Amino acid sequence: MSVIVDTSVWSLALRRNAPDSEISDRLRTLIAEDEVVILGAIRQEILSGLRTSEQFTRLRDYLRAFPDLAVTQNDYETAAEFFNTCRRNGVQGSNTDFLICAVACRRNDSIFTTDQDFRTFQAYLPILLLD
Repeated sequence: MSVIVDTSVWSLALRRNAPDSEISDRLRTLIAEDEVVILGAIRQEILSGLRTSEQFTRLRDYLRAFPDLAVTQNDYETAAEFFNTCRRNGVQGSNTDFLICAVACRRNDSIFTTDQDFRTFQAYLPILLLD
């Protein structure tokens, strides 16, 4: 089984002065076991807002070890359905978050995140979060 690693985990683990945390350790283990997958939208979020072109280039090159999962037309439609389902239940989320959920659902992948919104989504969507 693969694990889609969300931006929140990457951001925590890739900080220059990142604490040696359980999250970072877990990510290192998943990478070593070749279980990490990524979506292009997550890659874009990670690379956005870097201060220097050197930081951008170094991180871009590091992330190239993780190929983007293919996103299908059905994934986008499912993401929209997930958005609508959650909204009907008073739950808000981003388009990227629902796309992550849709791809994870299709592939039977789990999601590794520190974003508590996904815990809320889990009450309404058939997603599996990595504990």
